Amino acid sequence: MIDALATAAKALADRNRLRILKMLEGGELCVCQIVAVLGLAPATVSKHLSLLRAAGLLLQRRDGRWAYYRLAPRGEGGFVPGLLALAAALPADDPVVAADRKRLAQVGGMDLAEACVQAFSSPRDKDTPMREAPYSVLFLCTGNSARSIMAEAILNAEGGGRFRAFSAGSHPKGALDPAVLKLLQAAGLPTAGLRSKSWDEFAVPGAPALDFVFTVCDDAAGEVCPIWPGQPVTAHWGLPDPAAFQGGETEKIAFCAEVMRMLRARIGLFCALPLASLDRLSLQRRLQDIGRERAAAEAAR
Repeated sequence: MIDALATAAKALADRNRLRILKMLEGGELCVCQIVAVLGLAPATVSKHLSLLRAAGLLLQRRDGRWAYYRLAPRGEGGFVPGLLALAAALPADDPVVAADRKRLAQVGGMDLAEACVQAFSSPRDKDTPMREAPYSVLFLCTGNSARSIMAEAILNAEGGGRFRAFSAGSHPKGALDPAVLKLLQAAGLPTAGLRSKSWDEFAVPGAPALDFVFTVCDDAAGEVCPIWPGQPVTAHWGLPDPAAFQGGETEKIAFCAEVMRMLRARIGLFCALPLASLDRLSLQRRLQDIGRERAAAEAAR
């Protein structure tokens, strides 16, 4: 019993395995569909599925060349039903869960052969797909006192360990906006180590090799950036500037909270992308689309 509990605990100690369990709440799926939604290497998904099966959480059946997975029966008693209930408690409105559901709807409309081609195509068939995590992400704005600071804190706290987020400014103010700092603390996001700094720190020898650079203000997007190490994929996610807000403290905190909501929506969609399987051009388009589509949705509110 102790060994079984240890195996089950290990199975649930990973965000992607929780995503698999959440996906399978809707019914049985072919392994190729699971791979296509997660966007991870097939070998990585296979390991996740093996751990979940070993824990008694999943059942497998084969139909010719297809392998299907479903949740184990919950039944009465035992620890498996309780563990499945724990996994099911992942909120349905979690941005990653919502993005997985949307992607699953797309994959579910494919012929299985088509889904397998997409899920298991060799990296040689793609133009330099992204490596697997952790990814280094830099958020830029002009003053590095509000928007980019919030983005850094959100991604580091909510990225499931897949990302290392940083922030910087083209003309840093040298201090965090007090309303932003208060909001981050109220939201329970870590603030230790956050500071306003120049983007030049990320263009010197020894700086982190960056995978992604996002500009979150229009001014920074229009400036000539340094040469970033790592040849990162870039995108512009323009957002209103809390530092420029005119009004009382209560109104400003509410304004900052709205900007934080916008950032969380974009970051949730970013985290749900199948980064390891997208070629650079496709990934660039998807990241730009996140900025454009979210901006359009926010303008329509």
